[in-house]
Amino acid sequence: MSPFVSHMDLALDQARAAAARGEVPVGAVIVDPAGRVVAAAGNRTRELCDPTAHAEILALRTACAAARSERLPGHALYVTLEPCPMCAAAISAARIARLYYGAADPKSGGIGQGPRIFSHPQCHHIPEVYDGIAAQPSEALLRTFFERLR
Repeated sequence: MSPFVSHMDLALDQARAAAARGEVPVGAVIVDPAGRVVAAAGNRTRELCDPTAHAEILALRTACAAARSERLPGHALYVTLEPCPMCAAAISAARIARLYYGAADPKSGGIGQGPRIFSHPQCHHIPEVYDGIAAQPSEALLRTFFERLR
């Protein structure tokens, strides 16, 4: 087994780029089973006028297109913020093997908070979940973004 390599720095770069575009700073990266980055995205809901254009959804779309499949077995997703319920359901549907996320989201999270999508009996696939990965820089980025709005 190869050693663990975090791709959260790249996800944070995507989150910073989202903030620079005026989007909520969330970034996501998907890595294939061989450890290659196959998708990287930041939020684009405002830019695309699309409430589903969360970083995770955009990354899933790109990775699925690259894999030519609606499922991504063996893939890992790194995201700077706990996925919302919509993204958690998409992660399950895509059969992501491992989910790594940074900051917890008490207001809108769907995994460790709120509806806890992966614990529902209707959830067909539950990835391995690792939280708190680069939580501090993820939280700082979000806090700074929202302070500037106020």
